[in-house]
Amino acid sequence: MSSTPATIEDVARIAEVSIATVSRAIHTPEKVAKSTRLKVNQAIAITGYTTNAMARSLRLGRSNMILVVAPDIGDPNFSSILVGLENEARSHGYGVLIGHTQNDAQRALEYLKFLNSNQAAGLILFTGILPFGHETMTARLPPSVGIFEPVFNGGIPYVGIDDIEGARKVVDLLIAEGHRKIAFIGDSRTRLAYKRRREGYDAGLDAAGVPTELRLVQEGDGTLESGRAAVERLFVRDTLPTAFMCVNDQTALGVMIGLKARGYDIPGDFSVTGFDDVPQATFMTPALTTIRQPRTLIGKQAMALLLGLLSDRRPAETEILLRPDLVVRNSVTAPSRRWVGK
Repeated sequence: MSSTPATIEDVARIAEVSIATVSRAIHTPEKVAKSTRLKVNQAIAITGYTTNAMARSLRLGRSNMILVVAPDIGDPNFSSILVGLENEARSHGYGVLIGHTQNDAQRALEYLKFLNSNQAAGLILFTGILPFGHETMTARLPPSVGIFEPVFNGGIPYVGIDDIEGARKVVDLLIAEGHRKIAFIGDSRTRLAYKRRREGYDAGLDAAGVPTELRLVQEGDGTLESGRAAVERLFVRDTLPTAFMCVNDQTALGVMIGLKARGYDIPGDFSVTGFDDVPQATFMTPALTTIRQPRTLIGKQAMALLLGLLSDRRPAETEILLRPDLVVRNSVTAPSRRWVGK
């Protein structure tokens, strides 16, 4: 029998389901079909996934588990980042606990009980914010790292991509295609990643000499509906761009749905770009031009940073930003003549 600790990947492979489904079956079983739960439970029994991690904690007399708190384990970005997190953790003898908040601040606060009861040695935070009132839940946070979304109120180290550089790459592409009236969809005052993407948008247009009156900025929360709603607002105001630069791929999908519902062609009438390069981006019609995040590498580096903190090693830098890649597909072309000059 192999001495290598079982992983959530092993469970998913044996059960023939996704990593996210395994996590849901463990943490929110009521949301998983009975037949699927049975397959996952059988795979856990075969691999010893849960018992292996807990046994190491008991042997060492301290928690050997890392708590990963995420708002939505169904997010396409989550599973790939989790692979990097868990592979790095298990290579150092640690297991991973997943706290699925479902975007509920109270649930996030409840998961912090693991920290007070010493069931987790460290914290990986996907949510971008520490729950309000966390100071009363735990006397002090253990070593913690923010991932995917900088922590707005925590002052803890962060691993992600350079959002400003990624946004600049998108703007530069659109400018090169001849666009000047470019809408930014997804502006936010609380989500730091989105704020940085807005900064990259402005910096790119500044560099191209595009005046502020040609910049159409719409707020959004990164959901499909926020993208669709932004399209409706722009049409109502009769202030149309030639290109939509979206804060993430879900927003871009909402924009595409809104435009197609009005009978417009992409990219014939409007160009659309996203950010993240989730798997669905390839299968959209047309395939989406977007920014790719190295998700597995982000997870690996975030866990390596956290394990260093657990070993009392001061990080050389408190923010690690990886290089984003521009992926050009079929959703961008030169501006339509019908909008030029309007």
